[in-house]
Amino acid sequence: MAELRAMAAAIEAEEAGFRAGGGPDGQARQRKLGRLPVRERLDLLLDPGTAFFEIGLWAAWQMYAEWGEVPAAGLIAGIGTISGQSWVVAANDATVKAGAMFPQSVKKLIRVQKLAHRLRLPLIYLVDSAGVFLPLQDEIFPDEDDFGRIFRNNSVLSAEGIPQFAAVMGNCIAGGAYLPVLCDKLLMTDGSQLCLAGAALVKAAVGQVVDPAELGGAAMHAAVSGTVDFHEKDDAACLARLRTLVGLLPPRSTTVAREVRPPRRDPDDLYGLVPADGRGEYEIRDVLDCIIDAESFVEFRPEYGKTLVTGYARIGGCPAGIVANARRRSTDSKGEVQIGGVLYGDAAEKAARFVDDCEQTRVPLVFLQDVQGFMVGKQAEQSGIIRSGAKLVRSMSTATVPKFTVIIGSSYGAGHYAMCGRAYDPALILAWPNARYAVMGGSQAAETLLSLRLRDAERAGKKLSESEIASLRESIRETYQDQTDIRYAAARGWVDAIIRPHETRTWLAAALSVIRPSDLVRQRCVERDV
Repeated sequence: MAELRAMAAAIEAEEAGFRAGGGPDGQARQRKLGRLPVRERLDLLLDPGTAFFEIGLWAAWQMYAEWGEVPAAGLIAGIGTISGQSWVVAANDATVKAGAMFPQSVKKLIRVQKLAHRLRLPLIYLVDSAGVFLPLQDEIFPDEDDFGRIFRNNSVLSAEGIPQFAAVMGNCIAGGAYLPVLCDKLLMTDGSQLCLAGAALVKAAVGQVVDPAELGGAAMHAAVSGTVDFHEKDDAACLARLRTLVGLLPPRSTTVAREVRPPRRDPDDLYGLVPADGRGEYEIRDVLDCIIDAESFVEFRPEYGKTLVTGYARIGGCPAGIVANARRRSTDSKGEVQIGGVLYGDAAEKAARFVDDCEQTRVPLVFLQDVQGFMVGKQAEQSGIIRSGAKLVRSMSTATVPKFTVIIGSSYGAGHYAMCGRAYDPALILAWPNARYAVMGGSQAAETLLSLRLRDAERAGKKLSESEIASLRESIRETYQDQTDIRYAAARGWVDAIIRPHETRTWLAAALSVIRPSDLVRQRCVERDV
């Protein structure tokens, strides 16, 4: 459909602006310091001609108007190929507020560490940051998911045998200095700074007047403190050394030859299948034909719980268990109509059983969300809808196989939770440009909020006219619609990337391909963070 294609094009155009970071002036400042802009660093680090699957590009979008725009939260992150191996990369963009860490920058970096942990991928940090953005320090410093969590995660990743390399290629001052030092290998370029306090703060705190190079320069840390493992003259030499060090590591796993079949349908057909406004019906199996390998789908219980489609498939030759919302009306065993996109008790119980089976057989899970929520009403409650939904939530929550979620339409209420929403540990959560994300649909929310406002007005002895009610309804609806915009969710890190529909197969195939057979071996006892 033309509208969905236009939405994808608009998203792509906005993202091009984010990739420019601080723009020409910021890049000129970097070069004046003898440093490369961050994306040129990535070009030298990653294997030529390979894809970089960037996450968090929308982080901080329209969130810090008082301080100016902070493109991508000043931090570039994603999965790329280095010396033939898949690595997670996180790199400060010093052209954006000197690489200062805003609240969303911290949240994004913690998300990157979680991605590396869940997929057992090694991680490289390219550090070039002025440190915490002090005017917002109260939103960055103290809590369990704030700045200190980064260093805790550094330590946990290292303890679990997940390699972490860091290169200090600019400023790294104050508490942020712990990040590179907690890594397995530390590189540093001439002209960079690594210290707990800069020269000005040292003078104020202890009265010492000290040369910055003697305080925290690369030569000092290489020859005197012994903190740095590799002392490099410039960015190019540092990145070349990183590639060499990565190439010296043993392969993560023995390559498993897999037969890869193209999908039955051209992925570009997706634009003509799914309505951009979320209102029409469509056949989810046609969508799957654009994503999974041809002739690989084995549907699980197709005659039962028809508002969910479950089954085993391959994507890029890799096995996956599919759980997808069906957006067509169907009938149950009693002949009663079931609304597409709504979770009924039979569908929830079917999906719970399927997720349990994938957990038992160690098959990664892929959730395709276009869900309005669980069915409500007297009949639904008497059928035990809460109990059935709880089964699915429990099964999905306790599954330890890698999970991936793609929002291809609506994602509302408890349906979002049950379909492996953000709170349920998907290794990646992706969304199409038309996705909507909220506790309920815009119309329902507007009427609910309006009724509360009218009740408050009545209690205050104020009677609103019809025109005032209509104006209030429209104001509430517009505000709510803005908050359900998928860009709003992406800015806050609730989704990792907004992708164009035809890229869905590419993203999922790449994500599934990095999972090693050893990562799927069931552990005798698996600890889960809370």
